[in-house]
Amino acid sequence: MLCALLWQAGLPAQSSPPQTANPVPSATVSATGPRIVPPAAGYQFPNGQTYVYGVEWHMFNAGTATLRIEADGPRQKVTGGGDSAGVVNALFKVHDRVQSYFDPRTFCSQQLQKHIEEGSHKRETSVRYDYEQRKSVLDEKNLKTNEQKHEENDIPGCVTDVVSGFYYFSSLPLQAGNVYDFPINDGGKTTEVQAQVDARERIKVPAGTFQTVRLHAEALAGPLKGKGTVTIWLTDDPNHTPVQMRSKAGWGTLMFRLQRIEK
Repeated sequence: MLCALLWQAGLPAQSSPPQTANPVPSATVSATGPRIVPPAAGYQFPNGQTYVYGVEWHMFNAGTATLRIEADGPRQKVTGGGDSAGVVNALFKVHDRVQSYFDPRTFCSQQLQKHIEEGSHKRETSVRYDYEQRKSVLDEKNLKTNEQKHEENDIPGCVTDVVSGFYYFSSLPLQAGNVYDFPINDGGKTTEVQAQVDARERIKVPAGTFQTVRLHAEALAGPLKGKGTVTIWLTDDPNHTPVQMRSKAGWGTLMFRLQRIEK
């Protein structure tokens, strides 16, 4: 989906993020290695809310992306969608739907399902996370050729994925200088991501004006290593709503701006 492009666009790494009048001092990364931090006791997920983003490419309207979270029995379910529009739709049509399920006590991903239509590529993908065997189990079907693929890859004791990962950011204590290393798996090789809080910044998006905490994340190991950074602005309140996201690539900049929150 379009939101996943934030991780998969092949971005040029930034040597240093831009600073504002309220910089956050750097911190020493924990030596415990990458891990998923469980939500704090009493943490409330924004269940029943849908974030609707307008997507821009070179100042053109590139389409719309959505994220929604809700309870699904004992699990949390995240539903995402991405649809291209305008000039981008004429050049590279996108129609993606993704569902992710994770354990709300641990934030460990349990299952990921994707329906991807991007240009001439159309495929259905299912990923199951088997923590007992320490494997991600991927089954994929090419909807044009009917070719099928089965793949298993090693995973650590807990991973998040490219869809629910945005809610993982929101669950973290985003205090001055915090740095988090954690594993992301999308069915292939596991990527180790590092996220660092940079600064507080007031920004304006179509949904309104917000005081935010800005953080950037980049892959330190795995298939996305060296492909760049993702910058995310989350509201500087307990909700940590992602109101803006940005990625840069050789072919331009993708910017996600919150249009509205639907309930």
